[in-house]
Amino acid sequence: MEIDLHKLHNLINKRRDEIERAVEGTGFLARTVVGVGTFLLDNEGDIDLLSPKQLATFEKFLKPLMGKPAR
Repeated sequence: MEIDLHKLHNLINKRRDEIERAVEGTGFLARTVVGVGTFLLDNEGDIDLLSPKQLATFEKFLKPLMGKPAR
């Protein structure tokens, strides 16, 4: 899977409020989701480096938000 690093960077740095809304009431912490995104940015989007829990976090929160247009 190819990750659009520009979209991910924008989400992590400029749309954090959307992450906070997405995790609200789920038991996940926004900082955990941001951490997974930052890890991916630091590693050129190499999804193979994610643990199973990190991958689940990416799939559940980051991937859907990256597909939405920026507000």
